[in-house]
Amino acid sequence: MGLRLLACLFHLPTAVIYGSLSLFVSILHNVFLLYYVDTFVSVYKIDKLSFWIGETVFLIWNSLNDPLFGWLSDRVFLSTQQPGAEISSPEVILKRLRALSHNGPLFAISFLAFWVAWAHPGLQFLLCLCMYDSFLTMVDLHHNALLADLAVSAKDRTSLNFYCSLFSAIGSLSVFMSYAVWNKEDFFAFRIFCVVLATCSIVGFTLSTQLLRQRFEADGKAKWDQESTLKELYIEKLSVPQEKRITLAEYLQQLSRHRNFLWFVCMNLVQVFHCHFNSNFFPLFLEHLLSDQISVSTGSFLLGVSYIAPHLNNLYFLSLCRRCGVYAVVRGLFFLKLALSIVMLLAGPDQVYLLCIFIASNRVFTEGTCKLLNLVVTDLVDEDLVLNRRKQAASALLFGMVALVTKPGQTFAPLIGTWLLCAYTGYDIFQRNPLSNVVSAQPKLESAAALEPTLRQGCFYLLVFVPITCALLQLLSWSQFSLHGKRLQMVKAQRQSLTQGQASEVKTI
Repeated sequence: MGLRLLACLFHLPTAVIYGSLSLFVSILHNVFLLYYVDTFVSVYKIDKLSFWIGETVFLIWNSLNDPLFGWLSDRVFLSTQQPGAEISSPEVILKRLRALSHNGPLFAISFLAFWVAWAHPGLQFLLCLCMYDSFLTMVDLHHNALLADLAVSAKDRTSLNFYCSLFSAIGSLSVFMSYAVWNKEDFFAFRIFCVVLATCSIVGFTLSTQLLRQRFEADGKAKWDQESTLKELYIEKLSVPQEKRITLAEYLQQLSRHRNFLWFVCMNLVQVFHCHFNSNFFPLFLEHLLSDQISVSTGSFLLGVSYIAPHLNNLYFLSLCRRCGVYAVVRGLFFLKLALSIVMLLAGPDQVYLLCIFIASNRVFTEGTCKLLNLVVTDLVDEDLVLNRRKQAASALLFGMVALVTKPGQTFAPLIGTWLLCAYTGYDIFQRNPLSNVVSAQPKLESAAALEPTLRQGCFYLLVFVPITCALLQLLSWSQFSLHGKRLQMVKAQRQSLTQGQASEVKTI
């Protein structure tokens, strides 16, 4: 039985094994997002100052570590090397897989560090966040970079992304399972649950990366043997001057001339802002727009759907991408977001069922769009390679540079949202935050009752006008993005010819 299972694992398609890596990330990351704040606030009793210091340092580190790790990983790929000294695709893929095999288990171990008190709450909060985000960034960078390195054609990349979405949806089930063991008063069962999740993740990362490494080590060994044999027959070669290694400043200058990259990050900055705006204000919208209209179970259902539906919905979007192209699907989702928001604005806040559908669909479609954009980044990797005539695509570095520009949207979302709400209604969300219950004044029931209609109207306008504004800005920037249609086909053809040229260059000596 065991041998049969191993045989099945060895014969799994590469796309399935690649997609399974998303499962081993999502089973941990969804639980982390849901419980880490509540754990430090309610269980470890962290003080407000330490909490905000930790969050501030985390935001800075979270923005900087993507390009930093990308540069450290891919800087060797930026220089044009002498013929015969190129880094082949199997070698690049093996480098990514080695990084995943090391950082995946460390990511799982850093996840466990949150659920046991081992230092002062403020210090532990800061160290745990930075350590967890560092390993998560390394895993995400190399996993996303593999999407560009394993395949060039749009069909193959959508197939890889399909399995990522499928396994991410399965990983989201850990959120539902966690409700059964979450108890602030008795933390033991939840800790055991987290240990089980982390163990599954460690085993999964080790097994998946080992299976993929065995496949590509065979390809790399065959290429190395062929090169060694041909070099023995090689007599003389024209000397080609070694080009100087490209510096970070030169690479940034190249990116500043990459027109499609600039338009994409403008659009993606708005997208990241909208995704996190929906996540931050989803409970607030449920409380002030629907709490007196729907049951608690319905609210829990909407919350659960908002976690798992984007992954399932993405499976359909990816099938559309195969037929229509990623550019057309993303543009259609922007138009859909604009149309639904205008319909909701005209209908008003009293249409309860329409409001439920809009709140859920707004988050589902927005998250679904975010998951498609990795395919666009892989196309930008191809264009960067062709425009700058690189010998090897710097996939992880480009993903890191995209994150550097777009991650500030995570910070802008709560800041702009709370400012707009306070400016329109006078409602300060921080005065009612559980962190400030100790210093809060006695509730003034009359003023609160008078504020409620204005607050409900303000939440409704925030709910509809933010997606309208985001959709208009995104349609404007997306209309300037030219990497689709014939241009995209030309770029992919040139990258494939460059890749084949590297393989055939040795054969034709």
